[in-house]
Amino acid sequence: MKKIFILSIALIMSSCNGNSQKASQKEYAISKTEAEWKTQLTNAEYTVLRQAGTERAFSSPLNKNYKPGIYVCKACETPLFKSKHKYDSGSGWPSFDREIMGNVAFSTDHNLGYARTEEHCATCGSHLGHVFNDGPRETTGKRHCINGVALKFIASK
Repeated sequence: MKKIFILSIALIMSSCNGNSQKASQKEYAISKTEAEWKTQLTNAEYTVLRQAGTERAFSSPLNKNYKPGIYVCKACETPLFKSKHKYDSGSGWPSFDREIMGNVAFSTDHNLGYARTEEHCATCGSHLGHVFNDGPRETTGKRHCINGVALKFIASK
């Protein structure tokens, strides 16, 4: 009986979400409350950037934008992608073969029942999209499939 009690306590303790787990969560340079994000972002932007939503394919005007410039995070304006690395993947979302190193963070997403590499702004933690290994073979082989609503385009002068 004593062994069952000790085993039960051990199982309960190991399944608790303790403060040590919370302390290991990523801290970002820009941190706002959800109420602050809601006042800054439109409903569609909030759904994608803060709740990891996905915009409808082929709905973003940035999907077919090939002007020279830079794509920045809609929430904090951190530079994320250069227009020279953008290509038409046919997926319906703006696609890039590489990110601006250090400005995009990655995590694993299991929301669809399998592992995908999720992309976040490294400055504010906003959800951008996902990266896949089916991009152009002649460059990086990567396809950064990004929600257009997560981006702001700044044209070159």
